[in-house]
Amino acid sequence: MTMETRVVLGAVTDQPLDLAAHEAAVADRRAGAVVSFQGVVRDHDHGRTVTRLEYEGHPTAEAVLREVAADIAADPAVHAVAVSHRIGPLEIGDVALVAAVSTAHRAAAFAACARLVDEVKARLPIWKRQVFDDGTEEWVNCP
Repeated sequence: MTMETRVVLGAVTDQPLDLAAHEAAVADRRAGAVVSFQGVVRDHDHGRTVTRLEYEGHPTAEAVLREVAADIAADPAVHAVAVSHRIGPLEIGDVALVAAVSTAHRAAAFAACARLVDEVKARLPIWKRQVFDDGTEEWVNCP
């Protein structure tokens, strides 16, 4: 049975992200490995205490996210790809990015998931405003 690689999820949303749903979305009978990643809002950046942050996305962000997912899905070793990025205000501990990839073998799954996350970080037109405990703020990844 031949199945094509699938991009099963590629969303930019202001709703909480569900890692288990992404992992389930990439389930495939051919897959011996599912590797997933969660990008979680941490309480520090470059030695400064972060109290909260906000992600703002360009109107094309979801289309770009789907393009990135399709690029990873083009790898013949990949069976399915799911990835979502959250926008809006987030608190410490909230999940900002979820990615999952399925392949036949673990090494390929780890490599594909790492490529997916790296490409999302490099290409996605989403910017982060960090608010620090001293009341200052900074924008990260802004053009």
